[in-house]
Amino acid sequence: MRFVIPAALALVGLASGADAHPKLVSATPAPNATVTAPGRIELQFSEKLMPKFSGADLMITAHGGKSHAPMKVAGTATVGADGRTLVVAPKSPLGAGRYSVAWHVVSVDTHRAVGNYAFAVK
Repeated sequence: MRFVIPAALALVGLASGADAHPKLVSATPAPNATVTAPGRIELQFSEKLMPKFSGADLMITAHGGKSHAPMKVAGTATVGADGRTLVVAPKSPLGAGRYSVAWHVVSVDTHRAVGNYAFAVK
């Protein structure tokens, strides 16, 4: 009976490690950064992603110093060759303004995560 409790606790510890969700590790441009027009936005995650269920929307939220309703920026979002990087490529160069990136990903172990952040282009 003494061994049942430690074995059960070990199984609980293993189960909690397997319940991890993909986390955003880094973003380029960084959150709240002001940059020159990037050719692409890269979001690096802690786990490999399922390309079919992962993506992002790039929106412009301010232009010419004035805020306005978010407008979607044309482009594509794909998972990079490493399987952990979501690459957002605008169709045209980004003009000066404030942008937001709303992302949604599903890891290969089927856990879903969503988030967003903003950056500015000078």
